[in-house]
Amino acid sequence: MARRALLVLFALLGLAGAAHAQPPNRTPRIGVLLHDGAPPGLLEAFRAGLHDLGYVESRSLAIEQRDAAGRNDRLGALAGDLVRLKVDLILALNTPAAQAARRATGTIPIVIVRVSDPVGSGLVASLSRPGGNVTGLSFNNSELALRGLQLLRDTLPAVSRVGVLSNAGNPAHVPQVTALEAAGPRIGLRLVSVLARGERDLPAAFQTLVRARAEALFVLDDTALTRHRRDILKRATAHALPVVSRYRDFAEAGGLIACGPSLPALYRRAAHYADRILKGARPADLPLEEPSQFDLVVNLRTARALGLTVSPSVLLIANHVIE
Repeated sequence: MARRALLVLFALLGLAGAAHAQPPNRTPRIGVLLHDGAPPGLLEAFRAGLHDLGYVESRSLAIEQRDAAGRNDRLGALAGDLVRLKVDLILALNTPAAQAARRATGTIPIVIVRVSDPVGSGLVASLSRPGGNVTGLSFNNSELALRGLQLLRDTLPAVSRVGVLSNAGNPAHVPQVTALEAAGPRIGLRLVSVLARGERDLPAAFQTLVRARAEALFVLDDTALTRHRRDILKRATAHALPVVSRYRDFAEAGGLIACGPSLPALYRRAAHYADRILKGARPADLPLEEPSQFDLVVNLRTARALGLTVSPSVLLIANHVIE
């Protein structure tokens, strides 16, 4: 019995020594997968959200960022790179990035932002019960696009021809354009759809708009288009086209109106998903959320430059007016 007791004691001491010799918990790593960069300030909003939750980058958290620079064919390799780095979760920004991340791994948690139809895209089983390794923030882009078109109609009642600028490389734009083309005639608008993957396609797109005698331009939500917003607005101004878009970046840069979810709020909310997952929650158990904060920005300076009068009813509900 004494010999057995000694053996048990030595075994326990050995386990205690091994546990003591183990290295401290490694710093968690978040991989960020970008399709074509992120508009200024948005990743900073995500980082600020993490900081508010107690994370300090380079001390209690590491972030690995990979950007495909608008090339869909690079997303798969970049997602694979993050998987090989064994990141603890991937933040995927927009539909192509989320799909690439999901193809690359079925085990590493993925938090999505700005994905319009995660169920239709095959990313989750449902919004309330994702059922896999993907969760995060989603919104119905087609519904938001229709609201934006109606806002354009209410703001510019004399307009009858509207250009719709979308990105040919963004699969989320196809159902939006279809929905807009179906709704246009019902609210008295003739739509002219033009495509651009990037800056080099803009001259041809605007030539088409001019030939079609478009009187306003509606720009769909897209990181690449937002990235080139100044060029888009410069060309629109040259042809006296008021621009309506989803996000305040366009209105602040010279667009007439922007109406859509608050992106900084979305990215901050993504930090909460990351925090819960890093603390042990499973993506399958975290329902996806839709936006709760929206912006309506009206640029009166642009309206005056174009000789336009913005409806008082629109100004009344705007939460930011640029004088």
